[in-house]
Amino acid sequence: MRAIREHGAGVGMDDIAAAAGTSKTVVYRHFTDRARLYAAVAERVDATIMHNLSAAIGEDSRRGRPQDGRTIIAAAIDAYLRLVQDEPEIYRFVVAAPILERPGADHSGAVSAHIAEQLVAVLESSLRADGPRAQVWAHGVVGMVRAAADDWLTRGAADSGLTREALTALLTDLAWSGLSPAWT
Repeated sequence: MRAIREHGAGVGMDDIAAAAGTSKTVVYRHFTDRARLYAAVAERVDATIMHNLSAAIGEDSRRGRPQDGRTIIAAAIDAYLRLVQDEPEIYRFVVAAPILERPGADHSGAVSAHIAEQLVAVLESSLRADGPRAQVWAHGVVGMVRAAADDWLTRGAADSGLTREALTALLTDLAWSGLSPAWT
């Protein structure tokens, strides 16, 4: 991951080997091609996002405060945007997925799906919503946040005129306006 941070999302295997202090041959023993390397990085990013999302969603309950719906949505959005801000090249590497030859190997989509599934669980437990509605709402929120994050990263925070906190607030307002009537 150090090589991706240093050389960007288009990093080559030579740069990865150099950052690891080894040869390209050794790297290829662990990752037979770029697609497998990509899969390993995507799995690590997925685990990081899931950890950060769980921590963000559970923060109020650990403090003994009731879960406020808007706060949960804002925390989830901010956890995702924090990764984009803190690890822009890693994020670009994952979302700019190489063409993977193995069917069903869309790791970028899998990361989004895992986030949505965690949000589905929150929505089902907190909303007067059956499974299908919670599923649609969760995937809609994740898609909205991902699209906005991609745009924010592409334009840059300075050019967009938005800090991470401001973008979180805007996306929270938009998501919450649709979810709040159903929140219990």
